[in-house]
Amino acid sequence: MTIAVERLDELVTALRSVLRDEQILTSKPDRYNRARVPAPFPVHRWAERLPDLAVLPTSTEEVAGVVRIANDLRVPVVPRDGGTGLTDGAVPLRGGIVVDVKRMNAIKELDLGNRTVTVGTGISMLKLNEQLAQHGLFYPDNPASYPCSLVGGRIGTSGWSLIGSRYGHTRDLVLSFDHVLPTGEVMHVGDGIGHKVSKSSSGYQLKHLFMGHQGTLGIATEATLKLFPKPEAELSPFWAFDNYDDAYACVGALARAGVATFAGSVLFDEWKVAYLRRDDEAYIPQPSDVRALVCAVMYGYEDEVRPAGKRLFRIAKEHGARYLGDEISEGDWAARHDRYATPMHGRTKAGQVVPMSWHCEDAAINYTNLPSVTKAWHEIVADLRRGTDVFDDWGMFAYTQGNTGVDYLTEIDVGIWEQQLDDRAWEMWVKAKRDIAAVALAHNGSISACHGSCREGEVDLVPDELGRGFDVMLDLKRTLDPNNIMNPGKYLLDRAYEPGTPL
Repeated sequence: MTIAVERLDELVTALRSVLRDEQILTSKPDRYNRARVPAPFPVHRWAERLPDLAVLPTSTEEVAGVVRIANDLRVPVVPRDGGTGLTDGAVPLRGGIVVDVKRMNAIKELDLGNRTVTVGTGISMLKLNEQLAQHGLFYPDNPASYPCSLVGGRIGTSGWSLIGSRYGHTRDLVLSFDHVLPTGEVMHVGDGIGHKVSKSSSGYQLKHLFMGHQGTLGIATEATLKLFPKPEAELSPFWAFDNYDDAYACVGALARAGVATFAGSVLFDEWKVAYLRRDDEAYIPQPSDVRALVCAVMYGYEDEVRPAGKRLFRIAKEHGARYLGDEISEGDWAARHDRYATPMHGRTKAGQVVPMSWHCEDAAINYTNLPSVTKAWHEIVADLRRGTDVFDDWGMFAYTQGNTGVDYLTEIDVGIWEQQLDDRAWEMWVKAKRDIAAVALAHNGSISACHGSCREGEVDLVPDELGRGFDVMLDLKRTLDPNNIMNPGKYLLDRAYEPGTPL
């Protein structure tokens, strides 16, 4: 708790002017439940990152009222939209108010003529698609956290979708949204300020400014989304390879083939295959002789997916692929969401099974740089691993980001033995994170293509990546959030308020 008791009483009293008592949560379990995230941050210092209270608004007006009060009283505000992010966007570093939007989960309008849906940002993609299926439609934003992440979190993190090569990612799928600014004002952003317009040249493209800010510029409360026909057919073949080089060549050829139904491909290296096999993440075990895996995913009508599949199978065969069969392919692809929420375990070097969560470092890397980045990242984590048993079970994979295959979401996952985590081990991990980010920049990549870069380590290099653009971020933050109430401590944006910083 970071607010003095008397100030907390003042805050609760003020909040009662816009919320009912049951919408204001002050108990320890309520606060702890809204501070937890899937990966350690670090977990041994969890108690230092609790909110003073949480609120459960049900409308844009209530969110605006809460933010306005917080701005008047100079109290930090942290949005929480599912809390599934992996770089602490929803973790309150300075206490204050967590705004949990999960009660704002209604479908406000389904426009079948224009094929859009307008929703409260507290709805998950799973729940939304269950209702859209009745109309033969779906919203194709598909993260690993699909069942539990919320539309608002996808906007706040500018999320990455597993099938984005066909349908685009969150930034492409959200047409417009209501947004509460740090002062409590409400604005509507979209192309040309339009509610259902997908392309406009009128004015600055503000929609993208208010996506991916990790809650530092306000809270999205209601969004209008693009819809697509519910796929009639889905094909997700898994191919095994005897070596990484052939698998790497294959995944590039698949992405460059220009197949319209191509929704994505993923390349698993030998460490990741072993990781999945050893830690029971893979529900259907991979054969022991597999050294690398490639999966391609196609969505569409039956009469277009079938010939497209034949073309991709032919390409895979030309690169030495061995098809693993329908059972393994369909089972592994179906498990892509379950892995996110499954309690994790790992093994120490001595083989002991221990509770583990995992930590991801991701980057956007051009296809031609994947081999050298893979080599460098493995060396960094292997060196970390030699220093302590706290880290184990690592592996890498790479997903196509677009339908041309120009760049890849490249990720290394590392298991962390939570019970043994301490300040020394965390500092070792922070250094490794910084080194991993530096490799991405040295290869003309971006530090993150998916999870964001809020955490100590990778965030240290954000100014290096953005250059003058980071100064613009500081200018915008100071202008839109003059009292630094929105998610303070993230993205190094506190620098905007340091003495001597130009106004």
